[in-house]
Amino acid sequence: MSPKLTAFALLISVIAAPPLATAPAYAAPAQQKLVYSVQHSRYGTIGTYSNSVEKSGDMTTVTTDAHIEVSLLGIVLYKQDAQRQERWNGDRLVAFHGVTTVNGKPMEISGAAQGNQFVMMGPEGDTIAPASVKLANPWSPDVLRGKTLLTPDRGRMEDVQVKGGEEAMVSVNGKQTRAKRYEIDRVNGQKRYEVWLDDRGTPVKFTTYNPNGSITFTLNG
Repeated sequence: MSPKLTAFALLISVIAAPPLATAPAYAAPAQQKLVYSVQHSRYGTIGTYSNSVEKSGDMTTVTTDAHIEVSLLGIVLYKQDAQRQERWNGDRLVAFHGVTTVNGKPMEISGAAQGNQFVMMGPEGDTIAPASVKLANPWSPDVLRGKTLLTPDRGRMEDVQVKGGEEAMVSVNGKQTRAKRYEIDRVNGQKRYEVWLDDRGTPVKFTTYNPNGSITFTLNG
């Protein structure tokens, strides 16, 4: 038995806002590290996930580390470790490299901007995405813009739509936090992700949905 957690799945992919769900503009700090605890709807606490963001002029580098382990009665059913780095020039993804190790088996993928496209290369073949593509990794409100996302574990592409942006109260580490809630769906209407941004534009919580249950990432601190 092995829960099919994807790398967000693990998340988390984001995305593309139509006019009614335009992502808000915020001034982000030059350096920021966001560390999340990870909860599975069936298995409880399963690990940690972090995004370290560094900005220099128009360039932004995002380094992601994930450590996930699902066990039952002391038996490890699933284990995933991931190290990834994405580079952005303004709001365009220009480079990506990631290694995701699942149950001891590593998978490496790399990507680069090429003309008006972004090409992701991995063991399953190349994926050609539009220049506006975003990664399923909500480190910034900017990921809520666009209509196409790539999953960072396998480089699979999905067409999505974003809705929401309404005010909501969300529980973060036992405290009620005012936030804006966004929902990211496949174009067939199937819900894939929810993201909550606080009044500074920080993703304080996000959830990814798959057939084996939901995975929720909650900001520590």
